[in-house]
Amino acid sequence: MNAVEVTGTDPTTVGQRVALLIQYQGTNFHGWQRQLKQRTVQGEIEAAIAQISGHPVSVLAAGRTDTGVHAAGQVAHFNICSPIPAQRWASVLNSYLPPDILIRASALVALSWHARFSASWRRYRYTLYNDSRPNLFLRHLTWHYYHHPLDSGLMKSVLAPLVGRHHLSAFHRSGSRRAHSWVDVQDVTCERQGSLIEVEVQASGFLYGMMRLLMGLLVQVGAGLRAPENFTQIWQQEQRQDVKYAAPAAGLSLVGVGYPDSPFAGPVSQDLFPHLRFSHALPQLSIA
Repeated sequence: MNAVEVTGTDPTTVGQRVALLIQYQGTNFHGWQRQLKQRTVQGEIEAAIAQISGHPVSVLAAGRTDTGVHAAGQVAHFNICSPIPAQRWASVLNSYLPPDILIRASALVALSWHARFSASWRRYRYTLYNDSRPNLFLRHLTWHYYHHPLDSGLMKSVLAPLVGRHHLSAFHRSGSRRAHSWVDVQDVTCERQGSLIEVEVQASGFLYGMMRLLMGLLVQVGAGLRAPENFTQIWQQEQRQDVKYAAPAAGLSLVGVGYPDSPFAGPVSQDLFPHLRFSHALPQLSIA
């Protein structure tokens, strides 16, 4: 764990930087970023810190999740002059926060450490529930895709070429302030267990709307509605006009953020979002 850059001093006068490992169910949030007259994760956490400290505090995250998107391993930081030890902020904040936000851990970091700019990767998971029958307990965590059986093997094969540095403007929603669409994709996986399909993508950073646009197109391949070579052609030739559908937010979660020297080592940073599993493998969807 990093130490405060100025040692042997009183943090109530010098200040300290506290890193937070955050989990939230995004269903009832208008995304991460603070917005006027909207319920957001940043807004709730900043309000809780202000209530504790008696003054406004800005909380900066590793990435901004959209409306309805979840996070199992979001990371953020804030600066504070307080007698509360950094490692105690997690338990203190949890007593002030609503039940759909949890601070899993807090840690002291260097004043130069930044939740966003110090990160080397982010990892997102998208979960599909591919069954004709609805399931109440999966409703807020998956996309219930019941229209066609999905070929997860085919989906996995078309994802593989995404690994590497690519210009992914085909999966870049308008409205972003990012000046380019280059993405360094480090890893992709697609695994099926019964009726559940999990797609994970790890990259140095993500474009605005990237995962949901990617999944909207990928599902068409898995359903046999789009040829695999057409999927690859669309993103390689940057045909944004052919990516017409974004997958629902409910299936998407930020499952982790990586750092060269993570402030959250050991068990607290493991199994942040356990894989959804049935007690027995349910049959795959079949359409008569």
